[in-house]
Amino acid sequence: MSDLGDFTDFDGDDGADETDDADETDDAASADPADDEQVRTEPTQSTDDFEEIDVDPAGADSGLGVLSASDGLRISEEDDECVLRAYVTARNRSRVRIGKYLLVPYPDGERLFCRIKSLEYAQEFRADDATEIHARRAMRERGIDERDFKFIAELEPVAVLYSDGGDLKRRMTDRVPKPETIVREATDKSEIKTGLKMPEDGVFLGHLSVGGEKVQTAAEPPTIDYRLKDDYEAGDPLVFRHTLVAGGTGSGKTHSSKNVLRQYLGRTYAMGDGRTPELAVVQFDPQDEYAQMHDDNPAMTDEFERRCEREGVAHGGYDDTIAFVPKVAGADYNVSHHRAEQVEFTVPFSLVYENPWLIAGSSLNDNQYGALVNTLLPRFRHEYGSGGTYEQFRSFLGDPALREELDEAGDVHEATFDAIKRRVQGFGAVFDQDARPITEQISQFVRDGGLTVIPTYHITDSRTASTVVLAVSSLLIDEKLSNDPTYDRIKETPLVLGMDEAHNFLTDADSVQARKVIGKFTEAAKQGRKERLGLYLITQDPQDIADPVFKQINTTMVLNLGDEDAIKAVNIPSNLESKVPYMEKGQRVVYSPDNSEPVELIGLSTCVTRHGRD
Repeated sequence: MSDLGDFTDFDGDDGADETDDADETDDAASADPADDEQVRTEPTQSTDDFEEIDVDPAGADSGLGVLSASDGLRISEEDDECVLRAYVTARNRSRVRIGKYLLVPYPDGERLFCRIKSLEYAQEFRADDATEIHARRAMRERGIDERDFKFIAELEPVAVLYSDGGDLKRRMTDRVPKPETIVREATDKSEIKTGLKMPEDGVFLGHLSVGGEKVQTAAEPPTIDYRLKDDYEAGDPLVFRHTLVAGGTGSGKTHSSKNVLRQYLGRTYAMGDGRTPELAVVQFDPQDEYAQMHDDNPAMTDEFERRCEREGVAHGGYDDTIAFVPKVAGADYNVSHHRAEQVEFTVPFSLVYENPWLIAGSSLNDNQYGALVNTLLPRFRHEYGSGGTYEQFRSFLGDPALREELDEAGDVHEATFDAIKRRVQGFGAVFDQDARPITEQISQFVRDGGLTVIPTYHITDSRTASTVVLAVSSLLIDEKLSNDPTYDRIKETPLVLGMDEAHNFLTDADSVQARKVIGKFTEAAKQGRKERLGLYLITQDPQDIADPVFKQINTTMVLNLGDEDAIKAVNIPSNLESKVPYMEKGQRVVYSPDNSEPVELIGLSTCVTRHGRD
């Protein structure tokens, strides 16, 4: 079949040979596009003089477009039954993005607050643009005529905004707006915060964003700060409702967590006895990064510092920071990347009396664990007292007469005794080292307004490191939940327990130790709001966090995650879930149902304390 070209060289001469016509059109198709442009732009001569009419409407456009009722307009209690579509005018199309927040007014002054959930082009006129002629013409043109197409934004209703006594409030979407109502971008800070149910005050987490770009307003500063509720007017502060930070390697978890924890330091919280002491933070640190919070960040500029002050963001090194360093046999802690005070401690074997699973490891079965808890440890404590050491316990188990006695009495079978003896070996590097026990340093360890960091980076053996972390965290949790605490300082101080690489300690596994750990942290999470105990868990593998603990988390911050199982595990809305793999460093999704609608944020580009090693 002959190539018809695009008819630009057709001269209407019927006497020309068919072959010649085909050759001419082929030549035209292969000619220089500039020549075609010249042909198209030459003015055509007309024998009739028509008066030109201005078809543009008078006045200036306002908004992005108007609601379209071509497919109906419907507001429903079921999200998937809502039909809310807006026609976006040609000049506004380039700046419209999925996720952008919009306002649609009602005649009485109320406004429908919504977000764009999809965008599509549709044919303006009945035509088929999937043809050779259309394609080649478009390839030769320098641009696309937007007026040939409809650009439709599908909207998701979020809330209805209304005034009540001069205050702006929100309610569920219960009205349908009128067709051809002007749709405009939401640019007022109070409208956006009210629409998203974001509190005005609280702990700063970042700035509201859409598609990685900060939402801009006409206010000063133009950004919208996102904060967590931190007072008792609308329930308990969310710090005691627990936080999970999930992100892959290099996503900015530590940077973000330093910034958040710095906001908590110095804040006061009411206790049951009416006192309002400052919050204490105890942070377990496997990478030895959080003790740097003692120091100022040399990368912070004067301009950034002024911005922080303008927005009420705490910044600068925190003086009351102490690195409590676990003394472990064969491991030395020598660092130069922070100037925080360093205090050594050891884990006393006496903590095992209340938490026998510390020496159970993951290998004792229920029968062996029962013998350890109900027979061996009570007898050891009776003979050696509360000050008995781990080495004394090993010698105690090495007594063959004891083994025979317990077997003959039917208390502990000799095979069970031997299994326990074998499996409680290997903790000699942890307990009763040459340092003051942590139990003798509680007043310094938990301080009103103090940041205590426990580095474990210098401990190369993973079981040893885990034992230290679980022993100290169990001490804090037990004292917090106790009705008759041994250490009143812990009980009477509002406390955040931070745990980096939490998946290493809170994994749901079928072992005695795992079940005991999960049970303890689950109970701590449930009682946290009453006892003023908050968990701040950081992980790159949220799917490994035990479900009983995960269910108690109220605030989830999700940074970049590349693993599909990890993304599914954080349980965030699907419209935000799809963004997670594409997030740049510092971008995050915040899902905190008791604080706001699910939103996308950008954290501070600069860490408010020292971060990174030279």
